[in-house]
Amino acid sequence: MLQCVRLNTHCRRLSIEFLLTGVTVLVALAGLATLLQRGLSLSYWFPWKAGAAFVLGGLLTLVLALRHLVSHSFGAANQATLARAGLLALLVGLIGEISAPWVVVVAGSIALALDGLDGWLARRLDCASAFGARFDMETDAALVLIFTLLAWQYGKVGPWIVLAGVMRYLFVAAGALLPFLTGPLPPSRRRQTAFVIQAIALIVCISPIVVPPVSGAIALIGFALLAGSFAIDVAYLTRVAENDIGQEQSPT
Repeated sequence: MLQCVRLNTHCRRLSIEFLLTGVTVLVALAGLATLLQRGLSLSYWFPWKAGAAFVLGGLLTLVLALRHLVSHSFGAANQATLARAGLLALLVGLIGEISAPWVVVVAGSIALALDGLDGWLARRLDCASAFGARFDMETDAALVLIFTLLAWQYGKVGPWIVLAGVMRYLFVAAGALLPFLTGPLPPSRRRQTAFVIQAIALIVCISPIVVPPVSGAIALIGFALLAGSFAIDVAYLTRVAENDIGQEQSPT
């Protein structure tokens, strides 16, 4: 009984903190999206697309937090990531809107610049968690996917660039077929560096002052670095799996 009471208290407190942050971000997102819609003559659906993206992503985040976040508090670091997700939702709303590349550049640059804030807060406030690290990583992956769709939308790169956006999801899907790919990876600055370079390359491509074929060449460089980073991780996990099999088969 006591354990159930503690669990209910944990869920209630976490949900309240999440909702307070989420509602604040949603109100700010709605106001900004409405201003952009009127100022840039964007479509009627733009604010609704952005709001729906944030609400759906937020609900998924809350469900996963209630299941996997062991802390009694959602935490300042996760709140910062959720706020950054609001910028991602704004970018999602711009998919299908062909008249606002500079908004993508500015909003995307801010979202990228804030990428290190949640990690800094987690270390500063001693509130790091496995959930928070995964939340940050999936937000980064979603940002790259959105950037690739927008770069393709504005005609700066061919549809092949979307491969960079789905690379993380293909890796996860491959893990369902090849379980050794779900093994732990050692900490590495390389992954974060590859993500940052790819994101910067896509922002530069989307900028109106950069045109094909230069934009395509820049995107290709970022794509190659990101693909190389994933290839290194796959090779590492493959070696670990082969060593484990070798140890199991070796005579005792």
